[in-house]
Amino acid sequence: MNHELPIERIMQTGLLTCESDTPLCIAARRMADRQCSSIVVTREGKAQGIWTEHDALAVNFADPQAGQTRIGEVMSQPVASLHLDTPISEAALRFSAEGRRHFVVVDGAGLPKGILSQTDMAMNQGIEPYLRLREVRAAMRQRALVLQGTQLLAEAARSMRLSSCDAVVVKCSEQELGILTERDMVRFVAHYPGNTPIAELASRPLLSVVHDEPLITARDRLLEQRVRHLAVLDEEGNVIGLIGFRDMLAGAEQHYMQDLRDALEERDRALARSHENLQLAERVIESSLEGIIVTDPSNRIEFVNPAFSHMTGYAAEEVIGKTPEILSSGRHDAAFYRQMWEALKTNGYWRGEIWNRRKSGELYLELLTITAITGENGEVTHYAALFNDITHIRENEERIRKLAYYDPLTALPNRRLLEDRLQLAIRHAHRNKSRLAVVFVDLDHFKQINDAMGHAVGDELLVMVADRLQSRLREDDTLARLGGDEFLILLPDLEEVEEVTRVARRLVDAVGEPCIINGHEFSIGCSLGISLYPDDATNAEALIHDADVAMYRAKQEGRNAYRLYRTEMNIQDDRQRALEAALRDAVESGEGLEVHFQPLFERESGALHSAEALMCWHHPVLGSIPPGEVIPLAERAGLIVALGDRMMRMVFAQLSEWCRASAEPVPVSINLSPRQFWQQDLTSKIAAMLADHDLPPGLVGFELSESTLLDKPLQAATVLQQLRDLGGEITIDDFGTGYASLSYLEELPVTTLKIDRRFIQRLDGEQRGSAAIVAAVCGLARELGLRVVAVGVETEAQQDALLRHNMDLIQGFLTGRPVSAARFASRYLVSRQGEVTEEA
Repeated sequence: MNHELPIERIMQTGLLTCESDTPLCIAARRMADRQCSSIVVTREGKAQGIWTEHDALAVNFADPQAGQTRIGEVMSQPVASLHLDTPISEAALRFSAEGRRHFVVVDGAGLPKGILSQTDMAMNQGIEPYLRLREVRAAMRQRALVLQGTQLLAEAARSMRLSSCDAVVVKCSEQELGILTERDMVRFVAHYPGNTPIAELASRPLLSVVHDEPLITARDRLLEQRVRHLAVLDEEGNVIGLIGFRDMLAGAEQHYMQDLRDALEERDRALARSHENLQLAERVIESSLEGIIVTDPSNRIEFVNPAFSHMTGYAAEEVIGKTPEILSSGRHDAAFYRQMWEALKTNGYWRGEIWNRRKSGELYLELLTITAITGENGEVTHYAALFNDITHIRENEERIRKLAYYDPLTALPNRRLLEDRLQLAIRHAHRNKSRLAVVFVDLDHFKQINDAMGHAVGDELLVMVADRLQSRLREDDTLARLGGDEFLILLPDLEEVEEVTRVARRLVDAVGEPCIINGHEFSIGCSLGISLYPDDATNAEALIHDADVAMYRAKQEGRNAYRLYRTEMNIQDDRQRALEAALRDAVESGEGLEVHFQPLFERESGALHSAEALMCWHHPVLGSIPPGEVIPLAERAGLIVALGDRMMRMVFAQLSEWCRASAEPVPVSINLSPRQFWQQDLTSKIAAMLADHDLPPGLVGFELSESTLLDKPLQAATVLQQLRDLGGEITIDDFGTGYASLSYLEELPVTTLKIDRRFIQRLDGEQRGSAAIVAAVCGLARELGLRVVAVGVETEAQQDALLRHNMDLIQGFLTGRPVSAARFASRYLVSRQGEVTEEA
């Protein structure tokens, strides 16, 4: 409520009056009937005094004739008055300062027009927010006067008067409380009950409110029950005080004064903050990275910030007084600007992208926001424009879009875009009843080149191959890179299958042409798989899968060729998946897995030197799977590490068994796959197994392929040394098939080289190149102090050819096939008594 309104708005206009010679009992009866808290005593129409409920406490209730006293003799005078125009806030202050409960409201002639009480202030001063925010205990009287019910009325009135209480709690009995108020005293003056015990006169039951309830609850309860006082109870239900309208008004006035002080302090703080904010705003505008322009209503520039000059090239003095048209790019027509101004007039702002021109003439794209600034009357006083140069953002978004659909290395479409185009091509082929083809391309031996010559050369080779493939395709064909060395080609609108095979031959020939990178010349081939719509499949996923299956068939059948998908390939793929699932069970259980041992003999003496452990697998349904298939199958299924761990445990257990059986086992080498070799806990795991089986040093060695060591030779040297420290030999398998420099042999702690079987098997033919390679490897190994093994010796002619070379060991079907542990022991192992056990 507005505290500056006059009290005339809230005063009681029904003024209760009486003449000064009116008996006190009659005046009290009129007050009780009207439920008024005061009566004005007049003489000739003017106020002479006032008699209130509080004055009733001064009546001697022990005297039955006290009610006949003339009111003029006991009234309060002079009368405290307020003018009609007195503001409510001033009236509230006077109530508080003078400790009064009533004011007579008079006009300019001094004639009474109404009366204003504390209750009127409490009910009409607009203090509901205060009452809602504060609890009862904040405004209650801290203690309540409690009188025994046996006390007489006259004594009770005297106690209330001396204690300045307008209400007391009466203990009527041990279980029941009542209340006695000034208004009750007025009734007793009007209708004298005699000087009786107050337990008979108290109002019951005692209405109450809990101390932690909001004050608004207490106010509403007073109004609902038409009473002036409530007892305040604690959590246990004990009376701890009283509360009435007077208490609420006193608290509200304190709250109002505090609010006034807080408001003045907040005003001072706001002025200080306003000054600080103004300075801060100036600094923010000056340092903002957004360009800012402020114009007048006629669109003449009044202000620009430094960011504007930085982005546009115009200094402030060059544009002040001009319009923003100085930045116009010429790319937007009149309709664009007309729509902008209509939005400004309708909404008060416009936001969008716009091309502008710098002072240098360069075009740039900006995100612009224009806001109309209005005055108090609603008229536009200024326009403020904020803008950012988003040219690079849009360029980056375009680059991101390309990254989502294009390969970053070759700039070819990626798999996602290829699949989208393939879906569209399938729908088109379905409508036109035509064919299309999907070609899966995988480069042959790309990993060896990438490992040997580095990833930079590998990336350059991929770009070169992509260009060659693209140059052999039609304009409507799509070439995509899937990742690594895999590409996918979509050939739409085919009339006959021969078109696909012609394209495939062109692609194989193109990839097979010599490559020259950084002065190195080498050749690389590719394997292609082809699937046809609708012959092989009718959806994109199946077509790609079938082409992939056909590509693997091309690799299995010699590489550098193409194969068309056939149903039997799918059967082969199903068998492959069945094998992988069965192998997973076998690795977990060990069922069907058996280690075979192939002997290695010294070339000159023919004595048994060592053996190589090979993992065989027999499945009750799928049959026997030889070692040459088990290892690739485990690698494809992600089982190679688990299979390798099981194989090592089986070999160690077998060696331990031979030692306990009084045989003298020879060293056994175990092949380590790349994934096994690069395990962080490999050597500690092997050392633990050796200790568990109590095997002497030197019985277990390890074989690794050349490619395993080439990618990270320094790290490989550390692991190899740890393996050598366990006492076994280290052998490089398939030596001669890699592309790396031979200098790494000086750095790696290896003991043996196994020459790849392809070179050995060509020794009995006319290919002189193989003999030269074997001779070179043997010479190199001899200089480095390494042992050399000829692998894959299958004929007498090959064995005789080895006589010309300085070879140490021989391994092959001619000298001994892989056999079970029992057969190997019976054929080759020597007992501790020095006898060779021979199997019949």
